[in-house]
Amino acid sequence: MNATTLIELGLTGLLVALIPLSLVWRAQGFDNKYRKLVWVTMFFTFDLIMFGAFTRLTDSGLGCPDWPGCYNHSNPLLAHAHINAAQEAMPTGPVTWGKAWIEMTHRYFAMAVGVLIIALMAMAWRRWIKSKGAERQYRPWFPTALLGFVCLQGAFGAWTVTMKLQPVIVTLHLLLGLTLLAMLAWLAARQNPHLPVAPSGRALVWPATIGLALLTLQIALGGWVSTNYAALACTDFPLCNGKLVPDMDFEHGFTLWRHLGMTADGDFLPFQALTAIHWVHRSFAFVVILYVVWLAHKALRDEGLRKTGRWLLIIVGLQLVTGLATIYLSWPLAIAVVHNGGAALLVMLLVMLNYKARYAPAGIAEADSQPAVAAPLGSV
Repeated sequence: MNATTLIELGLTGLLVALIPLSLVWRAQGFDNKYRKLVWVTMFFTFDLIMFGAFTRLTDSGLGCPDWPGCYNHSNPLLAHAHINAAQEAMPTGPVTWGKAWIEMTHRYFAMAVGVLIIALMAMAWRRWIKSKGAERQYRPWFPTALLGFVCLQGAFGAWTVTMKLQPVIVTLHLLLGLTLLAMLAWLAARQNPHLPVAPSGRALVWPATIGLALLTLQIALGGWVSTNYAALACTDFPLCNGKLVPDMDFEHGFTLWRHLGMTADGDFLPFQALTAIHWVHRSFAFVVILYVVWLAHKALRDEGLRKTGRWLLIIVGLQLVTGLATIYLSWPLAIAVVHNGGAALLVMLLVMLNYKARYAPAGIAEADSQPAVAAPLGSV
């Protein structure tokens, strides 16, 4: 790819990032600007994950079969000859005008997130150096790590295309995107004061960590369903193809290193393998739902955690409804995208719960009956 195309792509990402940056720069004072930039970057990353799900679910991942441009151009319009030829050869194939624009829009948003993280890192380093390390809320190590992480995510985005949607690469790309969102949620939690949390709330530190680990495993299983196109392997509920335990092929279904739709030996993936992938994700969902409901119930008992617990109940209910709707309504696109968004929201909420249980100010009983105060910024 030539330098001109790379410059054009960089400028496109910058132009997209100027929209949220303009909102940030309207805030008064450096502290407010930094705090707002963190939250805006987290929100923009959440949007990127939602659009990434839309890209995957519309089979647009190879809409431009090279990376980072489209047939070595910065946008599909400049690649019109290649796209026309591909679409004429295969009108419903992986390369069409619609899929090319969806894929490139996803890449533009990803570049914009990179620009926002660079701005975040630059602000942190500037204030840290200016204050000679006195203002701990601007410690630049975490924003710098975010930049390294978003570069790693970009590499997996490239491998997703160059390795032709290999399921394990696409699933890891999804998990890394959600990890980036979790890191931003943690950083966002550092920027705001929190209500006091009593000792009973602090006792949820390890249960909240376990909840996040269970959710991560469930998201990995859900990503494996999506990347293997196994969403409709079971078309009924609570049975699967008329059986409580259907015919399944776990060996081929959960072989990680293989091409899309193929076994490790190069044969076509049997339907029983897709059934195993779907059934495991569906079954483990009930474990996660029950655990998160229990955790949310515990959080509701503490004033400092009550709001997070309430939202956990709402979103886990949404996940259950949208998950069942994808089966009963034969996987409608909008509901499938919302289901992916719900998983991202649960990640954010469990990260917030983990942060508050660890670092929110102490409640009355834990502070020897002294009035609790808001946590200082950068208390981590």
